[in-house]
Amino acid sequence: MVGRPVSRLEGKLKVTGAARYAAEYDVPDLLYGYVVNSTITKGKITRIDVSAAKALNGVLEVITHENRPDVASVDLKYTDMDAPPGVVFKPLLDAEVKYNGQPLALVIAEDFETARYAATLVIIEYQEEPFETCLDHNLEKARKPEKGLATMLKPPPPPPTGNFEQAFKDSPVKVDSEFRHGTEHHNPIELFATTTVYEGEGKLTIYDKTQGTVNNQLFVANVFGLHYKDVRVLSPFVGGAFGAGLRPQYQLYLCVMASLFLKRNVRVVLERKQMYPFPHRPQSYQRLRFAADANGRLTALNHLAISEASQFEDYVETVAQWSHKLYPAPNTLFEYKLASLDLFTPLDMRAPGGVTALHAIECTMDELAYEASIDPLEFRLRNYAETDPVTGKPFTSKALRECYMRAAKQFGWEKRSPAPGSMTRGNKFVGYGMATGIWDAYQFPSRVEAMITQDGKLVLNNAVTDIGTGTLTVMTQVAADELGMPMENVTFNYGDSKKPFSMFQGGSSMTASTGVGIVVAVKALKKKLLKKAKDIDGSPFKNVSGEDVAFRDGSIFLRRSPSVSVSFQEIVAANGGRPVKTTNMGAPHVLKLRKYAKATHSAAFVEVEVDKELKMITVTRAITAVAAGTIINPKTARSQITGSMVWGISKALHEETILDEKLGKYMNQNLAEYHIPVHADINELDVIFADERDDLINELGVKGVGEIGLVAMPAAVANAVFHATGKRIRELPIHFDKLL
Repeated sequence: MVGRPVSRLEGKLKVTGAARYAAEYDVPDLLYGYVVNSTITKGKITRIDVSAAKALNGVLEVITHENRPDVASVDLKYTDMDAPPGVVFKPLLDAEVKYNGQPLALVIAEDFETARYAATLVIIEYQEEPFETCLDHNLEKARKPEKGLATMLKPPPPPPTGNFEQAFKDSPVKVDSEFRHGTEHHNPIELFATTTVYEGEGKLTIYDKTQGTVNNQLFVANVFGLHYKDVRVLSPFVGGAFGAGLRPQYQLYLCVMASLFLKRNVRVVLERKQMYPFPHRPQSYQRLRFAADANGRLTALNHLAISEASQFEDYVETVAQWSHKLYPAPNTLFEYKLASLDLFTPLDMRAPGGVTALHAIECTMDELAYEASIDPLEFRLRNYAETDPVTGKPFTSKALRECYMRAAKQFGWEKRSPAPGSMTRGNKFVGYGMATGIWDAYQFPSRVEAMITQDGKLVLNNAVTDIGTGTLTVMTQVAADELGMPMENVTFNYGDSKKPFSMFQGGSSMTASTGVGIVVAVKALKKKLLKKAKDIDGSPFKNVSGEDVAFRDGSIFLRRSPSVSVSFQEIVAANGGRPVKTTNMGAPHVLKLRKYAKATHSAAFVEVEVDKELKMITVTRAITAVAAGTIINPKTARSQITGSMVWGISKALHEETILDEKLGKYMNQNLAEYHIPVHADINELDVIFADERDDLINELGVKGVGEIGLVAMPAAVANAVFHATGKRIRELPIHFDKLL
């Protein structure tokens, strides 16, 4: 089944509405919570009056900082378990207001409408304080991130090499450019929601919108002082996440607090506008100075990145070092800094750091190619890194060159007229742009239980979520091939913290992580099945080894004599009817891979049309070629890449959150005014998978595809706009007014 374009196994449940999400479970005796948010950006609560709200018929309680129950984490008895690493913000701890929209109270009522109305009756008075939310005003105050777990997992840029300043000064071809992009917010279709079922004696069953069931289980247990075995988190269906669900969000914290406080079942659902303060990509400033010799070989690279952080936590991304992961140069200088603002902590958002960096890097490479009078594709080929430029290590595999060649040929890059503004179609300027993409090939430990049931079928258990990427389908394909069974005889149970351990789903890592866990577990299961087969009276398998047998269609048979076989059902029957099962951990080959660099690569080619008078920009077609090792399911993988391409177009031309710096507030907190592409904005998209075989990286030879389709697209669009108009727009998104 590996390599086949299998449709999603859960697809029918989702399109018919049978799939239940966190706020859709039918729970008896349910109470509803509604959050009251701050209307100021910074200060202290001087008075909070909940009397009118509590007097309303149907309201049971209003929890504020004045009456909230104690939680274990207040006195630091427990640490948080979250991703990205840091300290999850816990509301209602004190009277301080740290950002606009901060949750200050939770109204709990017998129905949602009553809770929502009662929230309007809560009176809060403040003592306001001066605040700062503008990144540009704080560039000079930017500092290096504080050392800690965040900087361990996302290390700072490598130290300088050579003498950048002298090399840049002496180089005949050079570019010095500044890039900016504002805030972007996660807008998953499913609102953040938690349903907490109080099971008694401090035991909880929690339905939550999350990318990590185990992560949230540990968070709840640690923060509320519960035994982790008494906390069960379920999230079988997730209506979009893309990093927004990596951390436990505040509705989980408030919902669990209310449930424990009242010893009742409680549901808390955030409205769209309430989600805007927290899950967002940080506003960033970048300055890049790239130089090359007369032959188009890079001689010097300088990349400075300054991003937003909150006042109470450093959120770290990998930004400045991406250029040296792609292109070699003898003289380098990379810097990454943070500016602390009175905003909520940013959060990982699909291709965090990478898509921010690659926009600036690939636009600068394009500009440098024009300065050197070299075709942009040829310029990149002249600076192609055969080994990792930072460490000198060979790649486990790298088919980026094939991505360039195949995508360029299919796109028709050779038809491009080099001069900006020289290609037209009717009353439109036509522009061609291209860019390179790179993303890390992550793999995390994953523990999988595999068992053969009485009916001879395979059941697998793992706590991983499926955030819409096709995890259920792909894992079923992997297991079916590993045991030689049809997919209909394989059941993969997931999205439950009671299942064996899985990391959160993120970083384009789950196929490599859970998929390898399945391979390891099923291989162990096959050994156990053979051992059980040998123990059957009169077994023809007594003196055979693993190499002598094969597994197919629910049976073990002798390779040299296929008619000699024993079914899984017979083996289970001989085992007293008890399932034959094993639990094993799949993990990255850390020691072996220390000798290698590992990455996923892509190349994006884009055509735009720009109206000559109105300057409206349309992406008419785009192609992305991806080198990601073995592609388990071309259909779901293609869906991942095309979805990323749409997001890349959105980032380049549509998407931004408008921050009023005088109010410290996001102004377009809805899907009407937070502009994302509609069908009319998206035209011909195509995906190519390079023939990349990787026998080193893991047992499946796979790399993730969740983010690699996004990183190159914004730069490719921006470069195409330049080719069409002759204008370099270095601030995203590119609106038509910037071309007038």
